[in-house]
Amino acid sequence: MNDYIKIREVTARYDISARTLRYYEDMGLIESTRSSDYAYRLYDKAAIHRLEQILVLRKLNISIKDIQRIFGTSGSEIVLEVLGKKVADIDRDVSLLQELKEIVLTFIRQIEQADFSREADVKLLYEKAREVRSQIANVDYSGNPATVNRLLEVTEKLDRKVPDIMIVKIPPFRAVTSGRVSFEELFGGDFEPWQEAHNHLFRPMLFDAPDFLCGGGDKVEWFWAVRDEVTQADTDPWKIVECPGGLYAAAVSIDGDEESHDHVRRKTEKWLENTNFAIDDSRELMGHMVYVDDEVKAGLGYEQLVLYAPVKLKQNA
Repeated sequence: MNDYIKIREVTARYDISARTLRYYEDMGLIESTRSSDYAYRLYDKAAIHRLEQILVLRKLNISIKDIQRIFGTSGSEIVLEVLGKKVADIDRDVSLLQELKEIVLTFIRQIEQADFSREADVKLLYEKAREVRSQIANVDYSGNPATVNRLLEVTEKLDRKVPDIMIVKIPPFRAVTSGRVSFEELFGGDFEPWQEAHNHLFRPMLFDAPDFLCGGGDKVEWFWAVRDEVTQADTDPWKIVECPGGLYAAAVSIDGDEESHDHVRRKTEKWLENTNFAIDDSRELMGHMVYVDDEVKAGLGYEQLVLYAPVKLKQNA
């Protein structure tokens, strides 16, 4: 097995998480192997070469679906098509940014010409500065509404990855737990095979999914919600625990890798600033893959992953 590289070495060499590696495997982009004398995933030279290609394409912000298309063909037609579309997207963003610049300069000129002794002028400028669509939609002012409407359109198009976020309440539930382990132990140890062999014990929670992955960094914990009649004897040696549930800000991750997760986390925190909710540091971020049928997965090119940020009402709300 000298030609194989251990998963720990791969994650350290390329600065990616074991979760991202497993996601690439689940999407059919790379393959790993296991030997009879080594429980964890191993990668050969071909898999490492493919991983390097994936990382380059992800740096270019190429979607997982398009990477699947590129690897699914032997010629260069698809990769040229994808990269050509990326150039067109960049040109579009440059054009939108230039238009946004002109809109901002227009606002600057209006501010410079405004009479701050007139209440109507001050009210107009204040209302134009509002960022939330629902607040701007009801503004009654004498300026040009087309400019403000176009500002909203431009900024929305420039930030295409803003996730749709909603506040959900997860009820308390019983779950079997993997315990606090590393990703290498979680996906290379005994828990995953046991879980796959005992699907009859689990019950769906949200979006038809029974499982939540919690934590971050070096250690995580996998919870699978169990049916009411399931006992500790049914899940031995894995423990059943009581999960408290609570309020969460839920958002869909566009692709299931670490870069997309970080983006969704940042956007969720930004979104919460304009609400009466704040991140609840006493609980952990959770995530799960949405269980949809094969037709939906094929149409998307990836499985949807929902991230749940624990929230609480602000003290001064």
